[in-house]
Amino acid sequence: QVQLVESGGGSVQPGGSLRLSCTASRSLFSIGVMGWYRQAPGKERELVAHISRGGIANYADSVKGRFTISRDNAKNTVDLQMNSLKPEDTAVYYCKTTVLNSHYWGQGTQVTVSS
Repeated sequence: QVQLVESGGGSVQPGGSLRLSCTASRSLFSIGVMGWYRQAPGKERELVAHISRGGIANYADSVKGRFTISRDNAKNTVDLQMNSLKPEDTAVYYCKTTVLNSHYWGQGTQVTVSS
């Protein structure tokens, strides 16, 4: 099993920045892909970015060039640096991984972008 805990959400004006962090209960050296997802009110949950154990990252088109995902396997953390935030980035952001075909999600952290 893996427990995931997100932190770092909050409210910010358009154009601002936030950094989200996800801490895992076990070593990330034993975990493959880690991902950040988000769910806006009335919308389905969507992939924002994911990163492999070796650090290869992929992003949704809507966040490319603005968001950066990173992981520190020694510290068991996966971060999401979000710059140039837009109102449409408002959502609950979730950390997720899959281990032995079981999916594990964090509790989510709210990000609100509004003037």
